[in-house]
Amino acid sequence: MRVLFIHQNFPGQYRHLAPALVQRGDEVLALGAPHAPGLEGIPLRRYPLPKQLPTCHPWAADFQTKCVRAQTVARLATQCREEGFHPDLVIGHPGWGELLAIKDVFPSVPVLHQLEWVYPLHGGDSTFDPEFPLGGETLSQVRLRRAPQLLAFHDLDHAWAPTHWQAASAPELFRDRISVIHEGIDTRAIGPNPAARVQLQRAGLTLRPGDEVLSFVARNLEPYRGFHTFLRLLPELQRRRPQLQVLIVGADGVSYGKPPAGGGTWRQVLLRELEGQLDLARLHFVGQVPHPVLHELFQVCRAHAYLTYPFVLSWSLLEAMACGAVVVGSATPPVEEVITAGENGFLVDFFDQDGWLNTLEQVLAEPEKQRELSARARQSVVERYDLLDHCLPQQLRLVDRVATLRC
Repeated sequence: MRVLFIHQNFPGQYRHLAPALVQRGDEVLALGAPHAPGLEGIPLRRYPLPKQLPTCHPWAADFQTKCVRAQTVARLATQCREEGFHPDLVIGHPGWGELLAIKDVFPSVPVLHQLEWVYPLHGGDSTFDPEFPLGGETLSQVRLRRAPQLLAFHDLDHAWAPTHWQAASAPELFRDRISVIHEGIDTRAIGPNPAARVQLQRAGLTLRPGDEVLSFVARNLEPYRGFHTFLRLLPELQRRRPQLQVLIVGADGVSYGKPPAGGGTWRQVLLRELEGQLDLARLHFVGQVPHPVLHELFQVCRAHAYLTYPFVLSWSLLEAMACGAVVVGSATPPVEEVITAGENGFLVDFFDQDGWLNTLEQVLAEPEKQRELSARARQSVVERYDLLDHCLPQQLRLVDRVATLRC
């Protein structure tokens, strides 16, 4: 079988699936943006992006960007077709517009969409946090931002989503064409390690399992992942736990929301707000770290705080649990799909500052009482999200089934 992957950041969610297809003998080709990292052994052809786009109405800017990607992907896919590559299946992520014109290039080829998130107008991420209310025009922009997503559904052969809640973000009309399969966690490679060490060279510290360490991880430190809520907890938590070391992983950009209205980064804004209240010697911003280092952090920490708006689930949550970390998570979907309070972690209302303080203090103060919960956290990931035993076999079966849906 010939499979064409289309993802601006390839491999993206297909880091395990694409090599598995090659390993079983399928021919795989990938299309990606200029910055796509690619995977060894899988041909990747990068589509060009213009350095500057024509001026348009601000409400249309997002759609224009997606149209540009659709056009450049279609041109590159056409070139691949003319060179003799005729796929049996296209697998891609519709979120950046890359699939909008693919049916015009390969009209009879089924397309398997990655359903990550469909922007809701109410009851989701955009209206969740009262600290950052949406004005009428901003809500209208969200409405228009849904247009490429809804267009993609009308060419949908089948989709797969990592969680049931994310699948339910799709219009009800299309839900019978969605399978729920997580990308998978390699629990054989990711697990507890009593010999783990985290070295903080600037602070002159080496942290080990058993030390009083609290971790927080996000791709970027922004409100969508509860960075503002978390940082505001720390002055009082540091006062209650004088030996506590806090490790914060993440860059200073913006992945999902907006930058601060007054400029700068969210870290700068919140550190100014909390100036003089934090013990900065026990608060360590380590930026983005390599994956193995992130796992060592999870293996060392006594508690891991995971906060998020109702939005896409982070792989880091499941990886932390696979490492045996005791997770205190926000009681928001889809976290509630993964954590059952008191069984494999703790849940606290996103906005309940006292609840966060009391729960984190309890976990940090009584590590011996959390050993059984730690084991159950890992076991729940092994049983539901293990890559080799569950997720990858399901993905391969889905690929084979969708490939038979000739259009």
